[in-house]
Amino acid sequence: MRKLNRRQFTQEASLAFLAGVTVSVSACGGGGGGGYSPTGGGGGTTATPPPAPTGSKTGQISANHGHQAVITAAQLQAGGAVQLDIATAEAGHSHIVDLPAQAVQEIRDGKPVQKDSTTTDAHMHTVTFNAEAPEEPSRY
Repeated sequence: MRKLNRRQFTQEASLAFLAGVTVSVSACGGGGGGGYSPTGGGGGTTATPPPAPTGSKTGQISANHGHQAVITAAQLQAGGAVQLDIATAEAGHSHIVDLPAQAVQEIRDGKPVQKDSTTTDAHMHTVTFNAEAPEEPSRY
């Protein structure tokens, strides 16, 4: 996997646009000079994750490029703190989302909850559970 700095990415994206290639770029948090790979592990595409097992909850991930956040039915039932690793083969790198017990209980009860992931490769993601719920999400 080749890492690109911002200048290299801009040059290659410009050439891709001129060649008629569609380039999707999602806003990743963080600044710095971290590399970005438009293909493979750090991709700028949005992957559709497989459906979560029955009784589990899947979080919506901001600026997603292949991650998946799933709390299993057993974890929801237990109601304790959960540490999710939202890495998948498509993402090619890992982020951790720490959910305290209160957040897990709110997710289980259908309340919206937002939590930021750790920063990896100069970006992070916000994971939202129960996003369709009408009330403002709790932030943890």
